[in-house]
Amino acid sequence: VLACVTMKTLHHAKCFQRLTIFGSVRALHKDNRRATPQNFSNYESMKQDFKLEIPEYFNFAKDVLDQWTNMEKAGKKPSNPAFWWINGKGEEVRWSFEELGSLSRKFANILSEACSLQRGDRVILILPRVPEWWLANVACLRTGTVLIPGTTQLTQKDILYRLQSSKANCIITNDVLAPAVDAIAPKCENLHSKLIVSENSREGWGNLKEMMKCVSDSHTCVKTKHNEIMAMFFTSGTSGYPKMTAHTHSSYGLGLSVNGRFWLDLTPSDVMWNTSDTGWAKSAWSSVFSPWIQGACVFAHHLPRFEPTSVLQTLSKYPITVFCSAATVYRMLVQNDMASCKFKSLKHCVTAGEPITPDVTEKWRNKTGLDIYEGYGQTETVLICGNFKGMKIKPGSMGKPSPAFDVKIVDVNGNVLPPGQEGDIGIQVLPNRPFGLFAHYVDDPSKTASTLRGNFYITGDRGYMDEDGYFWFVARSDDIILSSGYRIGPFEVENALNEHPSVAESAVVSSPDPIRGEVVKAFIVLNPDYKSHDQEQLIKEIQEHVKKSTAPYKYPRKVEFIQELPKTISGKTKRNELRKKEWKTI
Repeated sequence: VLACVTMKTLHHAKCFQRLTIFGSVRALHKDNRRATPQNFSNYESMKQDFKLEIPEYFNFAKDVLDQWTNMEKAGKKPSNPAFWWINGKGEEVRWSFEELGSLSRKFANILSEACSLQRGDRVILILPRVPEWWLANVACLRTGTVLIPGTTQLTQKDILYRLQSSKANCIITNDVLAPAVDAIAPKCENLHSKLIVSENSREGWGNLKEMMKCVSDSHTCVKTKHNEIMAMFFTSGTSGYPKMTAHTHSSYGLGLSVNGRFWLDLTPSDVMWNTSDTGWAKSAWSSVFSPWIQGACVFAHHLPRFEPTSVLQTLSKYPITVFCSAATVYRMLVQNDMASCKFKSLKHCVTAGEPITPDVTEKWRNKTGLDIYEGYGQTETVLICGNFKGMKIKPGSMGKPSPAFDVKIVDVNGNVLPPGQEGDIGIQVLPNRPFGLFAHYVDDPSKTASTLRGNFYITGDRGYMDEDGYFWFVARSDDIILSSGYRIGPFEVENALNEHPSVAESAVVSSPDPIRGEVVKAFIVLNPDYKSHDQEQLIKEIQEHVKKSTAPYKYPRKVEFIQELPKTISGKTKRNELRKKEWKTI
């Protein structure tokens, strides 16, 4: 049991021991499909026993990653790599924790010396799933610089907004986006360093691959306080410009132990594959902190574009034990013929970022024998609610509160509502603020203050808790539809719509109505096989289907077929755009 290992180094050993508490380590890649927790007995004991002290000083690179290196050298962890990367072209990279440490220290020296970055300086990182992305994450930790990740789908305008609003001092990207950066750099007065990940040199840029060849791997990690800002994430709001959400070294570095230890249920024998885009907080969740807290292997596949067959082949070919992906990905996977797929090592599947519909979880279970454990959280938080191993799964539910938070449903005055009543999903922050919560929105104190109501942080999501303590998502607060006195959340209607074979995707918003005030309108993207069908007849069929699947008053009285749904860069449906289109003539 790794929790019993005696560490000689005082401070960071204590931090490490607090984080690495789990049961006996299983043999690497053992085929074990039972939904039996590895790190806890049951939900009740998990909630009761979880305690995590926050030290004055904490740095994830020194206090966690370097400790796994020590364990590795002492032969006290399985021979799993720390990092395993493939790109589908036959190229492969595997690093031990020791190699990860050496390479990240080299990168840290480049940031400190060649780029002259100081502690607290801000670094924008826009790279696809390449090994250098992970090295940059750790190098920023070691230097105390503030990491600001961005997706490679950003436009020149997007990059300019991020550089100017964050006052970033350095940007790291590839040769695809470098021309866009050069075009706007003169407008960014704080930007003084540019690093490129490329086989080719570029004027005005430091070539990271070349610089790594000649730099020393001797570097002393900065001593960061637990509440220093570690990273900033631009949240993909469905309206307005993205906000900068600031996290500290402890809010993610320690807070995400809840994700790794309980929801993902990882040990050093596990291989964890998370398919999230590198620009989003979910990558910090499940591609950096959560797995490495537990000493697990981070697996990455650099897919230039998403291909369901490639995902299925990768799950079959490689010893991936834990798989995390968005609900949309699972929906696309189950539409494929999976009869020939044999996931010999896979034992735990999770999803987050958007609600997953019961039909998808049922199809996945029928095809793989595995449940999908849905989790709920935000860029601002660690896991808020989740379905955990050993717990009864109620299809469509977000599960129960994670050990990190005291979660309640509250009314407009911040009063706690009883089971069955819909309200705002809130996290208790007074009298004691939980450590897995963001610090603030950068340069926006009014927005930060607006998230508080009484003793609670208000997530902005609507939901309810049932009699068994399970939480159910209804909608974002501004997505609620009020029709003839009924309150209708779009998710349940979209869930019913998506079960119809003709529907590939759907989005539901309010639409003005002279009698009812507003009614439900569905925007639907049809599956290719149905595009030639009689549309009026198809609308009637879909409406009847929804009436039978959910309460009849929720059915969409208006239906419009469209080619594609408007979405944010992170793939979230922009309902506000559809809603504005409906109400613009009023």
